[in-house]
Amino acid sequence: MSTKDWLEKDYYKILGVSKDAKPEEIKKAFRKIARENHPDAHPDDKAREARFKEASEANSILGDPEKRKEYDEARSMFGGGGFRFPTGGQPGGAQNINLDDLFGGGSGGGIGDLFGGLFGGGAQQTRRAPQSSGRNPRRGQDIEGEVTIDFAQSVEGTTMSLSVASEGACPTCHGTGARPGTQPKVCPVCQGSGMETASTGGGFAFSEPCRNCRGRGLIIEDPCPTCHGSGQSSATRTMQVKIPAGVTDGQRIRIKGRGGAGTNGGAAGDLYVLVHVAPDKLFGRSGDNLTLTVPVTYAEAALGAEIEVPTLQGPKVKIRIPSGTGTGKTLRVRDKGVARANGERGSLLVTLEVKVPPFLSEESQEALRAYAATLPHQDVRASLFQE
Repeated sequence: MSTKDWLEKDYYKILGVSKDAKPEEIKKAFRKIARENHPDAHPDDKAREARFKEASEANSILGDPEKRKEYDEARSMFGGGGFRFPTGGQPGGAQNINLDDLFGGGSGGGIGDLFGGLFGGGAQQTRRAPQSSGRNPRRGQDIEGEVTIDFAQSVEGTTMSLSVASEGACPTCHGTGARPGTQPKVCPVCQGSGMETASTGGGFAFSEPCRNCRGRGLIIEDPCPTCHGSGQSSATRTMQVKIPAGVTDGQRIRIKGRGGAGTNGGAAGDLYVLVHVAPDKLFGRSGDNLTLTVPVTYAEAALGAEIEVPTLQGPKVKIRIPSGTGTGKTLRVRDKGVARANGERGSLLVTLEVKVPPFLSEESQEALRAYAATLPHQDVRASLFQE
């Protein structure tokens, strides 16, 4: 994505957030737009698909702290729509640089090169920058997608289908920008460098994008009818994404090289997958351990018992309840928890909850009164009143 694109698009407005929005606000805004406009949910709605792509692009910039900083700085510096600097032989004079010329997608250029030759010497002349082999490779953009998996899948790992929108090489011209059957030509003015260096007099010089090729280093005489010479196209693609075992809700997984395609031989960007984990009706999680609350009767807790409890993997396991166990007691079942990267597993932590029967028969009440009469007197609440 070029700086020119950054200046022309207000990503904050696209996501509907303020310029000082916090990362979580940006993430929340993108999720809302993605849920409402995802192509999988609206396969024939082109307007929603375009909205989804637009929001994905905005999120890829504003969701990355470094890219957001660059974006904010670029819009702050050039947000007025033009850039002015002194011209040769005219004190106080100024020249307007069109953003298309300044950020025409060229290589070896940009802001650093623009000021890099400011203090170079030389006479009042325009000279070509050193010849290069054309446009430099450019890494593809990072893109982000979201998946929702169930609790068991988060523990065991799974493979999901994910649809993402990203910029890639134009399928018609394969990224050259030229009509099929033709090829771009090296710019005869800058010899493919995309930059020219000019002197302003008084020993000052500066570099600027080549006006003949608009900083690209190449001339496209017959543009591709699909991408109109940009070499890029936006598309939605579906890929299989492996979600590792043990992933947590809200975790962001990086998949290297599965993002937007690079240009001019550049490496592909990365794919970041935001994972949402649906809660389970029985099991919870604490690190690499699974948690489970199991009700037991008063008799089982008082006398001790052997009971069966479920596991997330399926088979039941037996656990022994010691006599005199109180409510809230936690027992550990090893190797029945979350799968770890080394092949081991955490534990299943079983918390016992003593259930008091809501109704007792007369016979049961008599038996309980007889039991209570056998107990030595003890004030179990005495500690509450100690000073």
